[in-house]
Amino acid sequence: MAKAVWNGVVLAESDETVMVEGNHYFPADSVNDAYLQSSDAHTVCYWKGVASYYDVVVEDETNRGAAFYYPDPSDAASGIKDHVAFWRGVRIEA
Repeated sequence: MAKAVWNGVVLAESDETVMVEGNHYFPADSVNDAYLQSSDAHTVCYWKGVASYYDVVVEDETNRGAAFYYPDPSDAASGIKDHVAFWRGVRIEA
């Protein structure tokens, strides 16, 4: 079972994550979206496609862009569609 934890709060928990490039991608339904706020940030990965971001907000602290996902991943990365990954200090306990 993998957990994504930030500031003592479990953001996501699943035993069905997808590992890509060292990141656990959590199924969207395993993520507690009460802690996520949409961000206007986007980046491009040459093989996965365009990434979108969420800010992670716990109480009065915000971790900008700490969650990311690919709303329309390339065919090569189709396994991460409807999944969310974390970084920027979010601890993954596996």
